[in-house]
Amino acid sequence: MNFLGLGTTAGRFRFFAVLEAVSWLGLLIGMAFKYLPENGNEIGVKIFGPVHGTIFVIFVLVALLTSREFEWNWKTTVLALLSSIPPFFTVLFEVWAVRTGKFDESGASGSTESPKTLAASS
Repeated sequence: MNFLGLGTTAGRFRFFAVLEAVSWLGLLIGMAFKYLPENGNEIGVKIFGPVHGTIFVIFVLVALLTSREFEWNWKTTVLALLSSIPPFFTVLFEVWAVRTGKFDESGASGSTESPKTLAASS
């Protein structure tokens, strides 16, 4: 699963941020088919409602773990959590976090460097 970038904390956050946004899109499309036609079809909401809810919960957990790993302050943590509420804001938060160095490995409590690199730098 390393090809998905799930081998790092930042990669997991990015994966679930995008997945949460995609599930939002599915839910919004399902809601459009339910409410816009006169005789709407609920199947999209029945499918994407629980899917989005599950991914939402996972995103919140991943955001909290990421916050702990990168030692984010409470404002950044709250922004990450709030980004899960409006559609697609998880992706916007992720882009902002990358640009502002919130995924900077030097601030993380766990080092991602290999033991050889650490030994050479000592």
